[in-house]
Amino acid sequence: MENEQDQVEPGRSSTTTWNIYRYNGTEILPQEDTIATETPLTIKVDGEEFATLVHTPTDTVDLVTGFLASEGLIRFVDQIESLTLEEERGFAHVKLRHLHQLSKQMVSKRFIGSCCGKSRQFYFHNDARTAKTVSTKLQITIQQCFHLMNLMQEQSADFRATGGLHNAALCTANELLLSRSDIGRHNALDKIYGHALRQRISVRDKVIAFSGRVSSEVVLKVAKIGVGILLSKSAPTDLALRLAQDLGITVVGFIRRDQLTVYTHPQRITECR
Repeated sequence: MENEQDQVEPGRSSTTTWNIYRYNGTEILPQEDTIATETPLTIKVDGEEFATLVHTPTDTVDLVTGFLASEGLIRFVDQIESLTLEEERGFAHVKLRHLHQLSKQMVSKRFIGSCCGKSRQFYFHNDARTAKTVSTKLQITIQQCFHLMNLMQEQSADFRATGGLHNAALCTANELLLSRSDIGRHNALDKIYGHALRQRISVRDKVIAFSGRVSSEVVLKVAKIGVGILLSKSAPTDLALRLAQDLGITVVGFIRRDQLTVYTHPQRITECR
């Protein structure tokens, strides 16, 4: 992939400062506060506008790469001929090798299909093409669930400063390999996906630790990445769990302090066997 700019252009940051007035229970005082940065990014593919994302302007090359893979336009990073950022203007210019026109046309098309033949679900057409059943023999313990969530949170300095960012991390059973943050929980996962593709990091027998609610879209993204265990400190939806059950993904939610809930494919959590 040629013409790739730095992932964080000079002056681009996930946070900024804002002059505020804060009431402390007895008086109101002027202070500076740290605020999460939010900016639009329009992705142009082969000169045509493809999508506009609202994102945190860090790790943008990872984000664009992961988003294109998640939408089914690419499977491998070598399919990107060039990717150039104009973040001050809010553009990412992508040139692809051998783009299939059907992939672009079907991004917003709805498709009603059967997920593994078990339950009828609503997909975007490209979701039905790219979300595959995950197969992994990895097993982890309850204590490893807590450990990985703690590692993700320790890497989340910007979240602690702002309270306004979502975090995602790609992990082995014992350690954190990489973490990404964004105002959009889907964007954080796309950044993970994009970095893994660009650096050719194997996702086989890996875990994703995640700060946000587990929606059906989150489960679909995890399936596209190819990871079989998803850990979250928050709650799932029923459609997310039905998809996770069908797609072979273990969902563990409400991982807080010394409690957690295993929702799907419990055989991968050793104490559940």
